[in-house]
Amino acid sequence: MAAIRAIDSLGIKEDVACVSGIGCSSWIPCYLKLDVMHTMHGRAIACAEGLKLARPDKKIMVFTGDGDCLAIGGNHFIHAAKRNIDLTVIMVNNYIYGMTGGQKSPATPTGSVTKTSPFGAIDEPMDGCKMAIAMGASYVARWTTAHPVQLEKAIKEGLEHNGFSFIEVLTQCPVQAGKNVYGEKDPSAIMKMYKEKTYIYKEGMDVPEDKTRIGLLKHDKNAKEYIERIEEALARQGVKRG
Repeated sequence: MAAIRAIDSLGIKEDVACVSGIGCSSWIPCYLKLDVMHTMHGRAIACAEGLKLARPDKKIMVFTGDGDCLAIGGNHFIHAAKRNIDLTVIMVNNYIYGMTGGQKSPATPTGSVTKTSPFGAIDEPMDGCKMAIAMGASYVARWTTAHPVQLEKAIKEGLEHNGFSFIEVLTQCPVQAGKNVYGEKDPSAIMKMYKEKTYIYKEGMDVPEDKTRIGLLKHDKNAKEYIERIEEALARQGVKRG
């Protein structure tokens, strides 16, 4: 709903195209009356880059999950962030492979017992926002489903931003993550947990060790966008893209 409200409030429905991969979150745009590409697992960002290069006039939104984006799609994710190509990537993070039976994902917290970590996850979880920032994404934010107003604002900012926008949404999966990660299967209780276990950083504050930072993490309005760099390079050689 936050994405729909963001699109409607900006009045850009006719200018938006959505791309998604495979997973629970990747079905989101398939129910919307928009131009949509439902692609292979892990290939959403790659397909979105191709679409943006072919139609730079379009606002391209990518809906992906923690498994789809950080695992099989991880290579495409880091290179798109490095290029700073103008995409708005919304990664719905439920900390698990929810649609395929509850396997461990790159974001699954250490110690979680899942179908593929029966003795508890050993790996440290991957932080998609830190990865995006490190690779050069120029807009990065993280919110939760318990913060719908702030999430809508972030998606609007991402759509208006000229560059790679990465927005992580911490969301409840009461079936798989509820059993294996949260120890709680009540969606409302999980949302309450998100409010209690997150914080918005303020300068000078003591950072709590047991909470996850949410909010706007990076917004570089001066970073050069990828297609603009392509057009400048072609112009220097007397070639007009088109």
